[in-house]
Amino acid sequence: MEGISLAKLLIIGALIVLLFGTNKLRSLGGDLGSAIKGFKKAMKEEDSTAKTPAAEEVTADRVTHKE
Repeated sequence: MEGISLAKLLIIGALIVLLFGTNKLRSLGGDLGSAIKGFKKAMKEEDSTAKTPAAEEVTADRVTHKE
């Protein structure tokens, strides 16, 4: 069984460019890049918010009682 050679990849790439056009592919790449950037930003924000409530729970456990 033979793998995908460089010549086959070039032919597939040329067919994709002919089918969609360079402008469509460029806008698609930009949209994909911004989606990845937004996903990474959301994951970073989620990590920072996940750490904050844990600190609040520790202070909530320290309840003093007056006798």
